[in-house]
Amino acid sequence: MLNHAEHDALPPKTCSIERLVTLPADVEKVLAGRKTAARRNGRYADVGEIMTLKGRDFVVEQVYSQALGDLSEEQAVQEGYASLDEYKQSILSFHPGMRWVPTMRVWVHEFNPIQK
Repeated sequence: MLNHAEHDALPPKTCSIERLVTLPADVEKVLAGRKTAARRNGRYADVGEIMTLKGRDFVVEQVYSQALGDLSEEQAVQEGYASLDEYKQSILSFHPGMRWVPTMRVWVHEFNPIQK
């Protein structure tokens, strides 16, 4: 796993943080504390950036690149799924025609709620 603690080492963002978590079911998982990471094919946030969902703020703690084949069961649970297989099936259902390619790299965004 390539972990980037400093955002200066990261390439430019390809999208905005507002697009990181948009599906209603995923928003609910984040709000309930069952989703603390989002994998995307581009970089949507910088470390320290704030994501606001339904009035609640979440801070991005880590951003790093990962091969799909390196995704663990524990990381699938961070994504809000019961298992790695459930996560794979969900991703493939959102992207018709996509194949699960273990060498394909994605950007991982890990976040936590801001306690007020």
